[in-house]
Amino acid sequence: MATDPSPDVVLSPLNAEPRRLAEWLTTFHLATVVLDPYTNESSWVLGAARRILEALRGCDARVSFTVTANAADTRTFMGPLVDEFLVFADAKREFVKELGLATLPAFVFVRVDGTVPATAEGWVPDEWRKVADAITEATSWRTPD
Repeated sequence: MATDPSPDVVLSPLNAEPRRLAEWLTTFHLATVVLDPYTNESSWVLGAARRILEALRGCDARVSFTVTANAADTRTFMGPLVDEFLVFADAKREFVKELGLATLPAFVFVRVDGTVPATAEGWVPDEWRKVADAITEATSWRTPD
């Protein structure tokens, strides 16, 4: 189970200036799929993760991907998705460590208050559904199929 991250951990998006987590949470929750581009598991889940985040796009959460690689490798791994979604590069795994994640891929919901009410580690569809349910409940949105 994930832990509440420090509000001071810095998230570095590919197409914007790095900011502290607290700044990313001022208006919206954060729903992020955390991927390790150097593993097969993260490659396998990319399509499903895209569909889940696409279904959540209109809710009151910033839907995003967090990739444990430098910016160049993140762009290569994510391909055209870098133009469709907010994508963070976490080469030193600082955000991953702050969350206490042991297994990637993961799906994490961080509320605007910085707490983590739901997380799923590894590709376990029922666990990912629970995270999506927590997001939709908090944002009064509809759960993705």
